[in-house]
Amino acid sequence: MKALLEGKVAVVTGAGRGIGQAEALALAAHGAKVIVNDLGSATEGGGAARTPAEETVALIRKNGGEAVANFESVADYESARRIIGQALDTWGRLDILVNNAGSFRDSLFHETTEADWDHIIGVHLKGTFNTCHHAVPVFMKQKHGRIINTASSQWRNPEGRAAYAAAKGGIVSLTYDLAWELRIHGITANAIAPLADTRAYAGAGPYQAKLSEAGLAHAKPGDEAARPGPEFVPPMVVYLASDLAPGVTGCVFRTGAGKIGIYSHPSEIRSVYRDRRDGPWPLEQLRELLPATILQGNPRAPHIPAS
Repeated sequence: MKALLEGKVAVVTGAGRGIGQAEALALAAHGAKVIVNDLGSATEGGGAARTPAEETVALIRKNGGEAVANFESVADYESARRIIGQALDTWGRLDILVNNAGSFRDSLFHETTEADWDHIIGVHLKGTFNTCHHAVPVFMKQKHGRIINTASSQWRNPEGRAAYAAAKGGIVSLTYDLAWELRIHGITANAIAPLADTRAYAGAGPYQAKLSEAGLAHAKPGDEAARPGPEFVPPMVVYLASDLAPGVTGCVFRTGAGKIGIYSHPSEIRSVYRDRRDGPWPLEQLRELLPATILQGNPRAPHIPAS
């Protein structure tokens, strides 16, 4: 197949390892010039190192592609400006933004500290806002752009990690809004929920044991139990970044391990009505009405697995 991204410029955050690295390599293999952003921090967000981003750049160049390393933190608004600015300064344009940077701090909700909460929200949700906020004016001016955010199955499937789930849920909502606002400018915004074996999951054994001890563990669907490498994620990213998907926007895809799925948009599934002229619902009526109507056969929220 002809290089789908020839002449395009992409920014990939968190591209020094794992899924981000695989995405950067795939975009470059299809002709894109890539800003490889990675702070080089540990899984929980501490420290910094240049080696991860530099190694990804070296791999891209070895394969005949063009790439430049960037070591900024997406969690800082001005640092994010410099990430986007580097693409413009280096190649004079920006076509694709892949927001992948993230970190993990596993804990049950009652054990989550304010610092943990602020860190996770800051890197994932605010970090996605930061890069998008600097890239969108560029995309609007040129009437073209591709935004691909990174969500997680945990935005709709509880597994603990409340801060992470909240951040990813926020990214989904942000993606929906970006798709709606930017559709008239030739810009698409989608999200992927990757399924892959990464360093974040390699060290998750103790946390999974904690969930089991707390009586909260539950089995995943069979097609999600196995976690092959991150190389199964990028094909969908390349597709969304290319001209193969000009009208695909506002979608969230599950991708990895040979699987590509699409999530439905949350929608109101049942309703009851009362004439507003009669005032608010009396609680005694709700006690009788709700179990026989909108809660019938649905005693728990649909996304909460049965114990």
